[in-house]
Amino acid sequence: MIGNVKSISIKPRPDQILELSRGASLPLPEINNLHLEVIVETLLQAFENIQVNNQKVIEEGTESEVTSLLVSHLNTLADSEPLWGQLVRCTIRGAESLSFDGSHLEKRPDLSIFLTERNRNFPLIAEAKLIDIPRGKTEKLYCEKGLMRFLNGEYAWGTTEAMMVAYVRDGSTLQSQLTPFLEQKSPCNAKKYLVKDMPNSASNMPDCVAISKHDRTFSYDVKAPVNDIPGPISLWH
Repeated sequence: MIGNVKSISIKPRPDQILELSRGASLPLPEINNLHLEVIVETLLQAFENIQVNNQKVIEEGTESEVTSLLVSHLNTLADSEPLWGQLVRCTIRGAESLSFDGSHLEKRPDLSIFLTERNRNFPLIAEAKLIDIPRGKTEKLYCEKGLMRFLNGEYAWGTTEAMMVAYVRDGSTLQSQLTPFLEQKSPCNAKKYLVKDMPNSASNMPDCVAISKHDRTFSYDVKAPVNDIPGPISLWH
């Protein structure tokens, strides 16, 4: 049966944000850098592991297919890798979450990493994107449909760090594609993406890992134990 459905208006829902942030002071304190390094190293290792038995999916599959394999393997590692199991409770693909003011109740970041010693309502968020320039999966898409979501309050608005995961199929690197794109003077990408610090190599990390820092365009507007503004966010690429 087909009937009339009233559209749900997009409006702030401070009651949702108040309940979500109850007992928390936002933004949450920074995650220990050593813990972030362990998470990044495990993500890299997990990707290498799934390549062994899933080469065709890695080379030709959709972003969702690759992410699904990655999340399943990360959760398997929680039982076999003691350090990962101590640090991470679980990883969920496409977990529904709220935007910063509750206007959107069903945002679905690609990976929500729930840390054992962290507020369960505010997981570490990672957004995944294919990079395959010949097929239109460019660094522009990576930024517009990925990075930007962390700046406008869609994702990770209660934290000061998040991650972008690139599934690279064309040999692109951070140095060859992302950094030059953000440095472009026209159309003022550095300003558009509110860059405070360009992607810089992370200490003790492989060359394929870098950290950039960005301002954010929203402010908290609920009467809760929060600062008025979230401050900048550090993105691990």
